[in-house]
Amino acid sequence: MSRTILVVDDEPQIRTLCRLALENSGYVVREATNGREALAALDETAFDLIALDLSMPDVDGFEFLRAVRVRLPKPRTIVMSGFLGGTMLPTAKLFGAFSTLAKPFSPDSLLSAVREALAENI
Repeated sequence: MSRTILVVDDEPQIRTLCRLALENSGYVVREATNGREALAALDETAFDLIALDLSMPDVDGFEFLRAVRVRLPKPRTIVMSGFLGGTMLPTAKLFGAFSTLAKPFSPDSLLSAVREALAENI
């Protein structure tokens, strides 16, 4: 059974890196360029995991985390950020993020975080 992951980032190169790494590992990936698109995607698909950038236009990562907790009982979310050197990442955990990744990160770091988050969700 393939797991479905939503990658949310306004940077095309980050989305592509994530998509390629995840698809090459057997995951089904959908992309969203901002928080609004991501919230709309939640209405259409049941995702096993969400990989989310904190700093985005429109609906930022913190707003998204608040909104997603209302929709899903225990969303598995990995928050990614390079904003302010990643100093906001600990705050993301207070908003319900399962784990965090500081940008730039390697595909191996992403896959490790994804495997850990999905293992907790079994």
